[in-house]
Amino acid sequence: MRLKTVANAAAVLAVTCTVAAAEIAVSANDGKVKMVDGVVQAVKDGKDTVSFIDLKQTPPKIVATIEAPTSVVGPPMSVAVSPKEDIALVTAAQKIDPADATKLIWDDKLTVIDLTPLKVTVSKRLLDAVRRAPAEAQPKVLATLTVGKGAAGVSFNKAGTLALVANRGEGTISVLTIDGNKVAVAGKVDLGNDKAGPSAVSFLPDGKSALVSLDGESANRIVVLDVDGAKVTVTKREISAGLRPYGLDVAKNGEFAVVANIGRSSGDADTISMIDLKVQPPRVVTTITVGQTPEGIALSPDGRMVAVGLVNGTNLAKTSPFYHDNGMVKLYRIAGKQMTQVGEVPVGKWCQGLAWSANGKTLLAQCMVEEQIHVLKVGSGSTGALTAGSTIKMPGGPAGMRVAQ
Repeated sequence: MRLKTVANAAAVLAVTCTVAAAEIAVSANDGKVKMVDGVVQAVKDGKDTVSFIDLKQTPPKIVATIEAPTSVVGPPMSVAVSPKEDIALVTAAQKIDPADATKLIWDDKLTVIDLTPLKVTVSKRLLDAVRRAPAEAQPKVLATLTVGKGAAGVSFNKAGTLALVANRGEGTISVLTIDGNKVAVAGKVDLGNDKAGPSAVSFLPDGKSALVSLDGESANRIVVLDVDGAKVTVTKREISAGLRPYGLDVAKNGEFAVVANIGRSSGDADTISMIDLKVQPPRVVTTITVGQTPEGIALSPDGRMVAVGLVNGTNLAKTSPFYHDNGMVKLYRIAGKQMTQVGEVPVGKWCQGLAWSANGKTLLAQCMVEEQIHVLKVGSGSTGALTAGSTIKMPGGPAGMRVAQ
């Protein structure tokens, strides 16, 4: 009996240590909308959720799900995970109209979620700790804040002390100060145009600047923000990429950023651009054609690859000449200022966010219609061969996803 107890304790220790070392991807799932033949419809009594996926498990799996407001509206950068992986921020750009359940209206909510319960620690009462783990490991909502109308893209700075939120419905940026797990709204930055459509926002690694994409018809550019403590101001520098710059990601070394230009969903091939951040002022140095509507864009941890998720006409009516049965994820190798395609794989319909594992060997791709996440495998070396793997069934349409920044 004693040997059995020791063996059980050893097994428990292994499981507990695995959970403690979890590498979490946070997925915001919009359960209040569905797409029917190219038309987005509100779902009565639909529930929004946030799921937490352990990327260190093989295959990756959901370890927890909680309810919180989310939205597919805006770029899939509607989730941010702090550098220490202790809290997550999730925005909600739209909600069901209380006066008419068939309609959607702007929302302005940001949810602060405590991730530390996912990091189960080994205690002296090892068996008891593990028996309690399912309840203890449940992330919890710490606060629900009011930011701005159409709250969409959100990002932390490298220090985890500041976050910015792009408010699509009013043309502003909300500034959040962070002290541990306490998050407070410190103010707003007015972009001077309530139709600018601020979408994604991302800090540069030095924390002194940030980029925000504006995909509004009257804006159609990327602006540079100056960051001085909690004071954020709009600089005069405006960067021209492609038509409707939307999602963006900044390399960890701060040398460049990539931007997805989604176009007008008119069947034309759209583009991604590279912004050189080493020169002053920063500027677009490369733009390449990738396909229809690049919603998701994410740099690999080492900055040598960029993954692009293409809606590829799956959000159009089946009678459209531009409709396709599947979206695509494409992979591009980055060498200097050049981006060269090295792989692609078909995925589902109306696909959204992308997230890399820390070792760069796994790539997650969200797909709204099928309510699932594709687990893609990335080949080693510079070839970057991309192959399909398993899928993860989600509790709603996965609409935004990030890992620790």
